[in-house]
Amino acid sequence: LAMAVVAAAGGMARAEDVPVETAELGAAVVTLHVHPFLSEEELATLRLVLTNEQALSLFVPGKGGHAALAASPEDGFIRDGAPVKSAVAIAEVADAEAARQGALAGCETAKAGTEPCVVVLEVAPK
Repeated sequence: LAMAVVAAAGGMARAEDVPVETAELGAAVVTLHVHPFLSEEELATLRLVLTNEQALSLFVPGKGGHAALAASPEDGFIRDGAPVKSAVAIAEVADAEAARQGALAGCETAKAGTEPCVVVLEVAPK
């Protein structure tokens, strides 16, 4: 039991140590969580949302609020050039935590893998 607790705590620490890239874009602050499972194609797509207002407007079509995108480490975000079913985005939410939890819940429901989903992108108003 003690080993399971130590292993779980180690997994939590690794999740917190994921590097982030943040940019102010228009009226939003966009944060990309650079998880090791993300492919170059996935990172390029997410960095486009991070740096391009038009791409951001496709991800967050409304004005204001919080948004989050969650993905399964095993399923990824893009496969064969298209977003996977378990990559779930929630937008126009009143607070950041609700956006994160909504995206994670949707991802958990749709994922094929067994690893927990993680947030890969967040958008907040400035």
